[in-house]
Amino acid sequence: MTITKTLRNRFLLAAALALVVTAVPRPAHAASKEIIELQTQVQQLLDMVQRLQSTLDTRFGVLQHLVEQTADNANQMTVTVNALQQKINAQTEATGGKLDTVSGQVQSLNDSVDELKSRIAKLDKSVTDLQAQMQNLQSPAPSGGAPAPQGGDASQQPQAGGAAPAMSQQGQAPTGSVAPPLKDTFQGGLRDYNAAHYQVAASEFQDVLHYYPMDDLAGTAQFYLGEIAYRQLDFADAIKSYNAVLEGFPGNTKAPAAQLRKGLALLQLNKRDAGIHELRLLIQRHPQTPEASQARTKLNSMGVKITGTTTSTSSR
Repeated sequence: MTITKTLRNRFLLAAALALVVTAVPRPAHAASKEIIELQTQVQQLLDMVQRLQSTLDTRFGVLQHLVEQTADNANQMTVTVNALQQKINAQTEATGGKLDTVSGQVQSLNDSVDELKSRIAKLDKSVTDLQAQMQNLQSPAPSGGAPAPQGGDASQQPQAGGAAPAMSQQGQAPTGSVAPPLKDTFQGGLRDYNAAHYQVAASEFQDVLHYYPMDDLAGTAQFYLGEIAYRQLDFADAIKSYNAVLEGFPGNTKAPAAQLRKGLALLQLNKRDAGIHELRLLIQRHPQTPEASQARTKLNSMGVKITGTTTSTSSR
């Protein structure tokens, strides 16, 4: 545009000069020749101005088109980035949920392995006892000239000895009916829990808590009561069970899992601050556990900073 103004100014100056030249009295032939040359130059200047104007208009149009195209590309990129961010957030949340499920399955698998080990140990003991009984039965009777009546009495001694264990077992039956075996009851509850027979499993875990409240398996049974409530979407009752583990059995192996599940249950109840606090507390207390890793993943998916954890206990 500046060039256009300059050319126009030159054109006006040339026109003024032409007027001045025409005003000066000169010979007619010389004046006509100069006027013709001046008109030719003016026409050339006008042609140059038009061509320059056309070139500028063309370039300005191309530039404007490029600017619009760049703006459209920027808008499309913004929409694509937003969609990608939403997709990443959704995948992160889905991954967090899958991690929770896998964690519960791994815990159940570990308990099942412990149950199998206990069963194998019992089978080994039963086989050993059976072998000992077979050896006693296969041992030869003592030879001697003892009278027949005494031999008859001796043959009756093993029967008397065999009756004694039977009587002792019958004597233990009432005790078993009052207090069921600890490991059998717990393992039965674990089997029913894995089979999704939650009512039966809850009853068996309650028996463990009732008859063996000071045993470490009672803390594990309390944790699985919380898991049953969590799976049944009774998050408030699940939090109570997890609190019972954290307060009554802080050294139990399920304590980190109880704190993780408590934080997730609080988030399910839309208690965001309390849930975040529990997850941060878990990371602070048990930083090297798989549960702490899951808590970090959950906090990251929520856009929450993990640093700056507080040491105060949350209100339960």
